[in-house]
Amino acid sequence: MTSLRFNSVLLDISNQLAPKQLEDLKFLCRDLVGKRELETITSGTKLFQLLTERGKLGADNTDCLSRLLRDIHRDDLSEKLDNFESGAGVSDDQPDAAEREKLDAATKVIAENLGRTWRKFGRTLGLTDVKLDSVSMRQSDLEETARELLKEWRKSRGADARASQLVDALRACQLNLTADKVEDSLPTS
Repeated sequence: MTSLRFNSVLLDISNQLAPKQLEDLKFLCRDLVGKRELETITSGTKLFQLLTERGKLGADNTDCLSRLLRDIHRDDLSEKLDNFESGAGVSDDQPDAAEREKLDAATKVIAENLGRTWRKFGRTLGLTDVKLDSVSMRQSDLEETARELLKEWRKSRGADARASQLVDALRACQLNLTADKVEDSLPTS
């Protein structure tokens, strides 16, 4: 059932890609797949199938595609993929739409500004050292590490996750400038 749900998510993502975005994805995948094979790709589903065959994509391995989608400025599709992997989907274990929008805005600002203090920030949010080590092993880029950290925190908090908690944790870590940037970026209700 998971593979059926995963394929359904990939199909939905493929259907939402504009032709230019598909070309951009293919360009970004040149080193992962090979130029010759990419020339025959005419849809997102064919690209996803090729990435799956190469071991770069799977129901439990969405980081590569998620990063590629963010690189082409389709954060909405990346979030859809992240929600699938976390098992979140659209369930009662998620904050309401307005709070999710605030959390997404906060995540973007924090990922861009957190830097090397991500581990301290993660501890302040209540994540264990084991979870932080896991995040560290999955990512090498600081911005992606911060995104992964926040994804894990949101997963652990479920419907109780609030952007205000992120701001409070930033201030507790003496990251007031980043906290101010987060507050400035939050959509007003």
